[in-house]
Amino acid sequence: MKKQVLLIAIAIFSFGIMQAQDIRFGAKAGVNFASIGGDETDGIEGKTGFHIGGLVEIMLTDQFAIQPELLYSAQGAKFEETDSEDGISVTVTDKTKLDYINLPIMAKYYVTEGLALEAGPQIGFLVSANAETELDISGIDDPEFIEFIEDEFGVGDQDISDGTSGIDFGLGLGASYRLDMGVFFGARYTLGLSNINDFEGSDNFKQQNNVFQVSVGYLF
Repeated sequence: MKKQVLLIAIAIFSFGIMQAQDIRFGAKAGVNFASIGGDETDGIEGKTGFHIGGLVEIMLTDQFAIQPELLYSAQGAKFEETDSEDGISVTVTDKTKLDYINLPIMAKYYVTEGLALEAGPQIGFLVSANAETELDISGIDDPEFIEFIEDEFGVGDQDISDGTSGIDFGLGLGASYRLDMGVFFGARYTLGLSNINDFEGSDNFKQQNNVFQVSVGYLF
């Protein structure tokens, strides 16, 4: 599946270059509403991040285009749980931070002037992977006991790149609207197709990136 997605992306891009009638370069940036789906994801919440990068719109006909993009994308998820007992309350917040360089190659169809529907494969290359644990403790005034609890929960940042797959595959679906001046607005949902985990036994523990993006950009 992974190799097929990559080959399809390369083929689409190559075909687009050969058939291009008009090529426009652009830039875009926006907000990510990211989450992680798959095994053991009950209680996992979304994480807000961002994306920024460049793109090329390759017009093949008056209505159909290929749009490769190169984006830096901050993704991941968050888990929060609170336990209370005997007047002591502990809230644990675990944040998974996954940063990628993503290469989507979108097929665009202009339904009407300025309004386009888009779909296509995406390959992502992991830049960094970190797990951050935070504690909010109330009902305890003893600093040594608080430090003991923090040590037990492993408070702080941890590099988890060794257990995270270096390559991610997804499928994007979305729409965009371009004004005459070149400014455009877009919304896209990218469904993860590959397991983001890469540790011993991860074949039985599969999770995927899912990201909804809202963007604003400019085509020159």
